[in-house]
Amino acid sequence: MPVVRSSEAVTHEVHGARFVSYASPLNGSRELCAWRGEIPAGTRAPAHTVSREEVFHLLVGELLMTLDGRTERIGAGDTVIVHAGTTLAVENPTGHTALSWVTTSVGLEAELADGTRLVPPWAN
Repeated sequence: MPVVRSSEAVTHEVHGARFVSYASPLNGSRELCAWRGEIPAGTRAPAHTVSREEVFHLLVGELLMTLDGRTERIGAGDTVIVHAGTTLAVENPTGHTALSWVTTSVGLEAELADGTRLVPPWAN
């Protein structure tokens, strides 16, 4: 039985946020990736277009999530389904760190507005 202990999770920091990877091909997952996102107060991640569907569940805090130009304030317990090809931006306008849980399929890529392609190691 594959078990990933919290001490074995791999942490990555990008654009002011922290991604703690629990499930990816690096630790035995064949189809899905899952990570905890830690979005500090005042963080504004750049808009990016995702290549795979993501399920974004907010565990703690509040965020502004913008999908294809439409912004929604989400709170703890809310889930946002981000379809492949959607342009996504995340902002934490509060004074506290927000925590999320994100699941996607292996192979996720993101493209920034300037055309830069990102291959997140926590999703591949």
